[in-house]
Amino acid sequence: MGSKSRQLHVFFFPFMAPGHMIPMLDMAKLFTTRGVKATIITTPLNVPTVAKMIERTKTRGNGVVKIDIQTIEFPAVEAGLPEGCETTDSRTTHEKMTTFIIALAMLRQPLEQLLQNHDHPHCIVVDMLFPWAIDAVAKFGIPVLVFNSTCVFSSSALVSMRQYEPQMEVSSDSEPFVIPNFPGEIKLTRKKLPTFTEKKYVEAFFSDFMKEVGESEVRSYGVVLNSFYELEPAYANHYEKVCGRKAWYIGPLSLCNKDAEDKDQRGKESSIDKYECLKWLNTKNINSVVYICFGSLSNFNNSQLMEIAMGLEASGQQFIWVVRKDKSEKEDEDWLPKGFEKRMEGKGLIIRGWAPQVLILDHEAVGGFVTHCGWNSTLEGVAAGLPMVTWPMFAEQFLNEKLVTEVLMIGVPVGAQQCVEMSGNDNPIKKEAIEKAVRHLMEGEDAKEMRSRAKELGEMARRAIEEGGSSYSDLNALIEELKALDS
Repeated sequence: MGSKSRQLHVFFFPFMAPGHMIPMLDMAKLFTTRGVKATIITTPLNVPTVAKMIERTKTRGNGVVKIDIQTIEFPAVEAGLPEGCETTDSRTTHEKMTTFIIALAMLRQPLEQLLQNHDHPHCIVVDMLFPWAIDAVAKFGIPVLVFNSTCVFSSSALVSMRQYEPQMEVSSDSEPFVIPNFPGEIKLTRKKLPTFTEKKYVEAFFSDFMKEVGESEVRSYGVVLNSFYELEPAYANHYEKVCGRKAWYIGPLSLCNKDAEDKDQRGKESSIDKYECLKWLNTKNINSVVYICFGSLSNFNNSQLMEIAMGLEASGQQFIWVVRKDKSEKEDEDWLPKGFEKRMEGKGLIIRGWAPQVLILDHEAVGGFVTHCGWNSTLEGVAAGLPMVTWPMFAEQFLNEKLVTEVLMIGVPVGAQQCVEMSGNDNPIKKEAIEKAVRHLMEGEDAKEMRSRAKELGEMARRAIEEGGSSYSDLNALIEELKALDS
């Protein structure tokens, strides 16, 4: 495929959603620290986000450009999506998500054209949601690595459930079942399963699609995960030995961002100046602030936001709360209790839009994290050494909650009982449950033990990425293997 002296060159092809793009761009940056040239494949409207995230890496060090961007057109209109819909942020309904994933398969021909016209890389890392890419790239003789964007615990659990279908053996959606042939006695209900494994969807699109995703992992050269071996060793062993995956654990990827500027540049433009945010945190005592954020896709309705606001106020805790709402011109907004912001002055900070999350989590004043259990956020919380209130909503988030609360024992469940659509929830979690969980997290009887365990995991995470650590060594081994393929 090339000469031994050619610099190792890896293509990265992320799914067009913040939760997938951010870690894969971090991964590309990480590869460049080992002398690898990286090229990001994306669509035209995603270029500004990608360019912003990699700008500081492009010429760092000896001035040689190590990260390039190649674009392929996204067939939004052809697929039946609105023009300009090139990320999951652009769609609001479950149906559109199905259409969006169908549109992804239409990227096959443009990807093949790009590879046809470009010097072939040594390897291409594709998102798990592009299972068709295995066959598309195979004809060029390029090894394909699949980026699995969740933890190995949840990945392995989903493999077991697809294989044994324990969810079909129970008589109701709320009857618990044990995940078979899986370490630990992990119980779930059908209500908590991702929609693509629910009974009513078994023969439908998502079930078939996720089956393809699982098969693509087996058929690929191997799987890279944003995790570290010491975090979930029993499940890493299970994933490789029982599920049959060849895997490398190279996370936490967020830790490749060392300084405040790098941490601030991840993802979209922050809705708050990082210095203003840090200045506010600097006035607070260690471990005295709880950070609340539900990721880029969760979009609560007004009644749920009202319950959160009342629960936070009742908890008596200081907080930073990230809300996907624009500032209203009205003095009192209808999703906040009357006079809430005035009463919370100096005690609570609401960030409307996008927050510099890693920067906030890493601040010593932050002592807890209320999270939707998306894997990026969960692992960022782990890396920051923080205990969490778990509030899963969809996808594999209820499985991630099990890892946090039952395996790692660093989480307090808020009490969510079923997957909800990304656009909100008609059965909101009440203020009393929110107050109770936040109080438990910050000042409960076992809060000190939880915080101690969380801090220990945070230290393990940092050791994993340092020279000689498990993730550092796994990445080295992967790079050496890719070089050997080219010799």
